[in-house]
Amino acid sequence: MITNFHPRIVFAQSTLNDFMSCEKYIWVAVRNRLISLFKLNNNDDDDDAVDKRLQNNVSLQKSSMHPLSSTLYHLPATIGDYTDFYSSREHATNVGIMFRGVDNALQPNWLHLPVGYHGRSSSVYPSLAHNDCDEEGDVGGGSKKKKIMSTIRRPCGQLQIDPMDPKKGSTYGPCKLMDFELEVAFFVGGPSSSPPNNSGSNSSGNNGSGSDKHYSKPLTLSEAQDKIFGYVLMNDWSARDIQKWEYVPLGPFTSKNFATTISTWVVTSMALEPFRCETSAGTQDDPVPLDYLKDPKY
Repeated sequence: MITNFHPRIVFAQSTLNDFMSCEKYIWVAVRNRLISLFKLNNNDDDDDAVDKRLQNNVSLQKSSMHPLSSTLYHLPATIGDYTDFYSSREHATNVGIMFRGVDNALQPNWLHLPVGYHGRSSSVYPSLAHNDCDEEGDVGGGSKKKKIMSTIRRPCGQLQIDPMDPKKGSTYGPCKLMDFELEVAFFVGGPSSSPPNNSGSNSSGNNGSGSDKHYSKPLTLSEAQDKIFGYVLMNDWSARDIQKWEYVPLGPFTSKNFATTISTWVVTSMALEPFRCETSAGTQDDPVPLDYLKDPKY
């Protein structure tokens, strides 16, 4: 039985944040409930019974389902933080060749730890968002309607004058090597692990009594996987010529934070679990990961 879950409140929000903050068993229960409402037939070997109340109620169908042509495309959640991982060996190799050549494509640490950096969450946009708008740009009504699309502006920055001679410095101008990257992104969910707002707490968030120690408990890899709510396709736009000049030594800045676009529909982790397969890396033995990075489901 599910307790302390109020669907009329959670699903009345304009984003999925409240739903994502629930425990995983609630995500599973809601998904199973939706499957039972939308299934046409019940197979003998299927544990999910069909609930025909939606199928037999036209009024309920009209109030709960909307045509895609009249649907507003927007970000599925308010994104508070965004981390970009350098997670595909093929991708990391290709980019490394662009910047450092074939012999030094992968940095020594890449095979040993998750390489990532914090992106700019304020520049994450819905991919190919288009909606009917009036001439003032407001979504919805109005006699004159037009289509608006998500537009990515080519960034400006410093461009190296001569890649073979760094001493020649740089010039300023628009990116000439705009790149796109087809990636998979995931939303992290589950109850917050932030410490409560306690007036007696110090700057570290611990009130000194020891009662809040569990808030800083690290997650195992299995526990971390249960925090993945779902996946979207992502395009992390890149200004390669700007990036090549600015990324040493602290990583990319202007070249990578101007735009990131994601699909507006989230595919839940439960839906993708039956399609789990081996990665292109093969076995975990070259090198052997440290214990905290070993995946029991690999």
